[in-house]
Amino acid sequence: MSSYSVIPGLTQATYSRHALHGEGVIWPEKNCYADLWIELLHAQKLAPEAMLPFVLAVDFEGDQWTFFKPSHDELRQLYGIEVSELTVWLPLLQHAREHTAAGKWISVEVDAHWLPDTAGTDYRQAHSKTTIVINAIDEAAERLGYFHNAGYYELSGEDFRRTFRLGQEDDATYLPLFAELVRLDRVVHRPADELRALTRHLLHTHLARRATHNPVARFSLRFAQDLPALQAAGLAHYHKWAFGTVRQMGAACELAAQCLDWLATDGSLAEPAAAYRRVAEIAKTLILKGARTVASKRAFDAAPLLDEAATAWDQGMASLQSALARG
Repeated sequence: MSSYSVIPGLTQATYSRHALHGEGVIWPEKNCYADLWIELLHAQKLAPEAMLPFVLAVDFEGDQWTFFKPSHDELRQLYGIEVSELTVWLPLLQHAREHTAAGKWISVEVDAHWLPDTAGTDYRQAHSKTTIVINAIDEAAERLGYFHNAGYYELSGEDFRRTFRLGQEDDATYLPLFAELVRLDRVVHRPADELRALTRHLLHTHLARRATHNPVARFSLRFAQDLPALQAAGLAHYHKWAFGTVRQMGAACELAAQCLDWLATDGSLAEPAAAYRRVAEIAKTLILKGARTVASKRAFDAAPLLDEAATAWDQGMASLQSALARG
């Protein structure tokens, strides 16, 4: 055999992404790892909203916001999915052949230069690290079906050969990128009420891990300090900075709101959800205004926007804590 798949029949043309990535969301893409897990769970007919309490613990780290990721322990607890590091001691294609044929996904860091879904940014233009999940391989046709960011895609030909480093001379200095093995043989489809009860427990856990001092307020001060350097460095540098800062702040807050909407269909968590969503909206405004400011080199006082976001952050945390205390 030269063709293997974990979920047969998936195609780029027919795949429908989850509503968390759908029309009308503020941040269609969050970060490559969180986006992957939303779609991986969706492809297994599982509810990705259940895993989202971890976003409550994001913080401003100084040069970036927390790159939020689901916990492997919580993926196992909620869905029965096992994730472990893959030791890449063979060429990647050999590992992919072994495990895809056995019904296991491989999550692996690759060069976005060879991913057609990044057309307009990195594809055949720039080299950057990103994470994909291998779902289907056809070695004879040199085709790969993979999850990446907020969707499912396919590549072939030279992109296939380059992704798997086929036909390249041995390079003693090449270090294999990080990979994980995702086992699906113990997946559990829990009743909705049971899954929501587990998520509510995780909300308590991650709310207790929230930032001890308002991270939006601290970010506001740093933004004012960094803006001259951002303007001097130009738009390419700004976009890298914005991904690690404004986008992570905004996307985390939108996911928090979406989690609360899913958890409390009776609207009992509508107040904190609205507060988190407001932070996400302000972050979207800020990322666009920031880009225009960097391009134009004009003065920009972001304090009023970020003061409002900091207030909404505090309101969201306080109202969520009160709602959870009431049961």
